[in-house]
Amino acid sequence: MKKLGYLRVSTADQRPDRQVDGLQAICDALYVEHASASGPRRPVFDQVMAELQPGDMFVVWDLDRAFRSAIDALTALDRLRARGVSMWIVNLQVDTSTPSGLLVYTVISAIAEFERRILSQRTKEGLAAAKRRGRRLGRPPKLTDETLREARRKLRAGPATVKDLATELGVAPWSLSRALKRQEAQAASTGDF
Repeated sequence: MKKLGYLRVSTADQRPDRQVDGLQAICDALYVEHASASGPRRPVFDQVMAELQPGDMFVVWDLDRAFRSAIDALTALDRLRARGVSMWIVNLQVDTSTPSGLLVYTVISAIAEFERRILSQRTKEGLAAAKRRGRRLGRPPKLTDETLREARRKLRAGPATVKDLATELGVAPWSLSRALKRQEAQAASTGDF
């Protein structure tokens, strides 16, 4: 019987240290993936699933490190159990090879999905509230209104082109064109142009 540990972090910048510390002493091998759980491909996860043999145990630190949703978690567990593989969620001490562990796993899967949906809902509500208050969302623009006015003045004076000015400002030509059009539309709607 082998215990294969699966660790996942969402981005290359994140470190799996907490998961490594929790799993290293109890697993025969650790597999680290740098990918979002909701991404289209998780090659390391697929590799671990393929390597598991009857009698082996799939080990994760937290349930959300391996699965996207309650349905995903329950479906994967059904597939593992059909192959004679059990699962252990170390942080919660849930071992699906026992009836009580299976019950707790099912409940935790539902709670984890509920938690993800609530977080998503709160994020959307917070963004909507900020937008209603006139806050600009996203990263700050590279091109200020003053920079755009100066670019427009240079374009009118000639012989500068959008491409020349974009290079000078360190942006793509389409970014400069789009920003100029947006500023023009905004000015036309307020009568400031």
